[in-house]
Amino acid sequence: MKPLVLIVEDEAPLVTLLRYNLEQEGFDVAEAGDGEEALLRIAETKPDAVLLDWMLPNVSGLEVCRQLRRSPSTRAVPIIMLTARGEEPDRVRGLNSGADDYVVKPFSPSELIARLRAVIRRAQPSAGEDVLCYTDLTMDLVAHRVTRSGAPIHLGPTEFRLLRHFLQYPGRVFSREQLLDRVWGHDSEVEIRTVDVHIRRLRKALNANGGGDLLRTVRSVGYALDSDG
Repeated sequence: MKPLVLIVEDEAPLVTLLRYNLEQEGFDVAEAGDGEEALLRIAETKPDAVLLDWMLPNVSGLEVCRQLRRSPSTRAVPIIMLTARGEEPDRVRGLNSGADDYVVKPFSPSELIARLRAVIRRAQPSAGEDVLCYTDLTMDLVAHRVTRSGAPIHLGPTEFRLLRHFLQYPGRVFSREQLLDRVWGHDSEVEIRTVDVHIRRLRKALNANGGGDLLRTVRSVGYALDSDG
């Protein structure tokens, strides 16, 4: 099931940009053009996260944030405040109103999405499954073990994180840039070719005991966990 993100923003071009980037990254998107509509939408369907503009018609973003934090049903919903107000007192005020993060316009969509994933993870630390499976491959997230057809597979920390990401989105192709962003983090200074090195290590470990190659290389695009590879 895709995470649902509510965009609360009255600038139509920005909403279009956000919707496009979020849907490309696997999110479902809902929209509200003002604070009052946002509160109504959230009462109908609780989103997994809210991207909230500060300056909104009818009810301000700060007030929306406060109301969500006061209600037991929405107290834990992650909120990222989007605003052109970048001064330190404004940031402090936004965070004190209950926002989990604060992003100043203009911003990088890829950085915003990385921050969005981070606040969703923090809000739902146990929302994912304890065991991830694909064909004969099994990853136990609690025991931190990987097996294939019952045989143990020994992975380094980076290869483990890389495989976990693939297991969460089987069949989906990720570019090297996307893998750097999602596995290493958007602040990482790792070179792009490092992804290829760790993919080779992961492929070697997965294939050590025989069996088909589960990592598909898509020329000029990237990699996917795909049994038809």
